Amino acid sequence: MTTTQGTSATVDTATRLRAISEELADRFYERDDVARTLVVTVLAGQHSLVLGPPGTAKSELARELTSRITDAQYWEILLSKFTAPQRMFGPIDVAALTRGEYRQVYDGRATTAHIAFIDEIFKCSVASLNETLGLLNERIYHPENGGAPIACPLIAAITASNELPSGEDTAAIYDRLLVRLEVGYLADPSNFAALVRSAVALPAATARTTVDLAALQHAVQVEVPAVGVPDGIVDAVCTLRAALRRKELISSDRRWRQSVRLLQASAYLDGRPEVDENDLAVLTHVLWDSPTERPTVEREVLQLVNPDAKEALDLADAIAELEAQLDAKAGQSREALSEWAIKEANAKLAKAGKTLTAMRGTAQAAGRSTATLDRVITQQRAVHARVLTEALGVDASMVQTQL
Repeated sequence: MTTTQGTSATVDTATRLRAISEELADRFYERDDVARTLVVTVLAGQHSLVLGPPGTAKSELARELTSRITDAQYWEILLSKFTAPQRMFGPIDVAALTRGEYRQVYDGRATTAHIAFIDEIFKCSVASLNETLGLLNERIYHPENGGAPIACPLIAAITASNELPSGEDTAAIYDRLLVRLEVGYLADPSNFAALVRSAVALPAATARTTVDLAALQHAVQVEVPAVGVPDGIVDAVCTLRAALRRKELISSDRRWRQSVRLLQASAYLDGRPEVDENDLAVLTHVLWDSPTERPTVEREVLQLVNPDAKEALDLADAIAELEAQLDAKAGQSREALSEWAIKEANAKLAKAGKTLTAMRGTAQAAGRSTATLDRVITQQRAVHARVLTEALGVDASMVQTQL
């Protein structure tokens, strides 16, 4: 392949993956950052966890992404405490057993998969634990008959769970999932209304971009590792590590090292030859163990990435406080609730909305990531809608007009 052809192929693969990310964001409401981060994680050859309550489209999103990789061997499983290793990695060949031979059938199992989706990952049985760790860690499987380890072609696994691990055994798996994404129920009233309408509307024909397995493998193995990491980015990562350590948030050296490939994958997806500060935003999904630590990590990361971050996160805190006040006023008279909404909440939320919209425009014009701003804007709209309907009695169908 000539240099020109190689560059063209790189651009085409990145363009296709970017289109896939955008199509997923269009289909799954309030999942823009989740969709992009999952694509980045696959490009980095790493594993991810989508964490959230039932009914938040975790499985559907994972399947939709993995189905876009043509020619790939795909494997999916829903784990339970009783899932046997043979169900995951290959059942016993009964015909061979009758001939006195002990063999496993690997086709269609984790052993031959390029892409995997593992639902309820933390329900992994004790019997399957070591082999699951071997698959995720070293991409190998140790056969039941004690033969030589089998190399598995796994590029990346997307996993999902309704809850965090509760025992030491499954905590080992949690540690191997580099990227951790939280999802919740829809917050923006307009998105919820669109979701309800989609239940009765005929599905519209939409674009469906795919990427070939060979092109993805070349990107993961050759093109992404070739993305440059300037000294300034290394300095920023060191600064971030020191800031998090001061807050007693410690990540392993392995996790920090693996994160570099995520930064390269993020730059590659955007079509850039070098990592820049925008790519650091993906680390908000890497450097926490408990969801309660995530806001602290996000604040420290975004202060390096976006000068608007502190103000946006301060506004998010103020909006959350207003929502807490609304909840605390449940049971009060409509007059008292209306007075609070008119004199305080409505004005503050409207001002926050205008500020956030202006900040987003500035960030977009400067080429900075708007993921956090989009999340806070969704939060603002959701709380403002609650105030208008619950405190001021505005018709729910008119909420978006009011906003």
